[in-house]
Amino acid sequence: MLHEVCACRAWSRGLLARRPFPGPDALLAASDAAVAELTARELAEALAGHPPIGRPEPGDPVSAREQRAMAGATAALRAEMHTLNQAYQERFGHVFLICATGLTAERLRDAIRLRVKNPPEREREIVRTELGRINRLRLTRLLDNPRPHTYADDAAERERMSTETTASVSTHVLDTGVGRPAAGVPVRLSARAGPGDDAPWTVLGDFATDTDGRCADLPPLPEGTAHARLEFRTGPHREGGGGAFFPEVAVVFAVVPGEHFHVPLLLGPFGYSVYRGS
Repeated sequence: MLHEVCACRAWSRGLLARRPFPGPDALLAASDAAVAELTARELAEALAGHPPIGRPEPGDPVSAREQRAMAGATAALRAEMHTLNQAYQERFGHVFLICATGLTAERLRDAIRLRVKNPPEREREIVRTELGRINRLRLTRLLDNPRPHTYADDAAERERMSTETTASVSTHVLDTGVGRPAAGVPVRLSARAGPGDDAPWTVLGDFATDTDGRCADLPPLPEGTAHARLEFRTGPHREGGGGAFFPEVAVVFAVVPGEHFHVPLLLGPFGYSVYRGS
C-alpha cells in the first residue's frame, strides 16, 4: 500500500521506522522526515514512479486523478506541455514533479516554464518539497479511505469527473468466446468537438483493461466534446485462439455534458457488440 504513495523503498523504510504514530499529524511529519533523508539516488527512485505531467500511465488512476486538469486542456497546451516536459527532462535528467492536485493546466504549464530555468541544486530542493507534498496528500487519502479500492469508488470518481460542461467515459471488455473478462486489451480514447463529422480527433491517452477487463480510469472529456471514440486493439488478445477476425474495433458515440458514458465491448471470435451500460 505504501508503494502506491511513493515508489522509493527508502522512504517506506524511513516511515515505518518511526512507528508508532500517535495520530495523523505524526504520520505526516514522519513522511516529511523520511523525504528529507532521501539521497540523490533514492530521490531518483521516487521520481521514477511519477509519469510526466499530461501523460499518466495506463492503469494508474492515482496519477490520472492528480493530473485531471491536463485531460481537459486544449491540444495546443498539451503539445506545449509535452515540449516543456522534454526540455525539463533533458536539463535535469528526470520528470518534472509538481503537486498537481487542484492546479489548472495553465498553472502547471507556467510552473514548468519557470522551473526549467532553475539551477540544478535549486530545482532538486523544489522537487524534494513537491514530493513531500504529494506523499502527504496520498497518505491523507489513504487515511480517509482505508478500505480496499472497489468499482464503487470508480463510479464515485467518475461522477466527480463529470461536470455540467464535461462528460466522462469508462469501458470494459468481455470475451464471449471463453466467458471471461479480456485483460490487457489496449484502449485509446479520443474526442472531437463541434457538430460536424469532419472535425479533427484529439487523442486523450492510451490505456489497457485490467484483470477484470475494465478500463475505469479514463480521463474526463474536454469541454465542448461532441463525440468520443474508443479504439480497442483486440488482435493480441485473440491471437492465442487462432488469430483475430477483428484485430481492431473502433466505437464512436455522441456525448452529452454532465453525463457518464459506460460503453462495454462484448467480443467474440467472429463478431462483437457494444452498448451503453451503467
